[in-house]
Amino acid sequence: MKKSVMKMCEDEKWMQYAMQEAKKAEAVGEVPIGAVIVKDNEVIASGYNLRETSQLTSSHAEFIAIERANNIMGSWRLEDCTLYVTLEPCPMCAGAILQARIPRVVYGAPDPKAGCTGTLMNLLQDERFNHQAEVFSGVQEEQCGQMLSDFFKRIRSQKKKLKSSKDLQ
Repeated sequence: MKKSVMKMCEDEKWMQYAMQEAKKAEAVGEVPIGAVIVKDNEVIASGYNLRETSQLTSSHAEFIAIERANNIMGSWRLEDCTLYVTLEPCPMCAGAILQARIPRVVYGAPDPKAGCTGTLMNLLQDERFNHQAEVFSGVQEEQCGQMLSDFFKRIRSQKKKLKSSKDLQ
């Protein structure tokens, strides 16, 4: 029991780093999603959502962090790493996680529209694939979810104000 409590505290610590990455995304007008990859109790790579900025489908936080970790490690295999991400991975990112052989994934908020690590389906633990990952959900869930809710509420409000100002003209 003591070890699992320690692991939960570590997971919360690293999720805080992922949330800092999410704030970087938000600062540039992107959906606030952040990811960090940890190996031997050290962040080796990080990333945040840049899909609107780059106009590239693959510019998700997890995908960016995985590519950076591949470059740092000099390998496509990230076998001794843990990925922390503020939002449940989508199908594309879950596929990248499997391909990178990441053995452990920890996420904050579930994604009811695209979550593929337990919400809509669970690609990371499907035994038909040649690799599976442990999945831990709900770490800092409230904070991660609130960041996303606040962002989308602000976007909707801005769109409403813009529409109102156009209607007045």
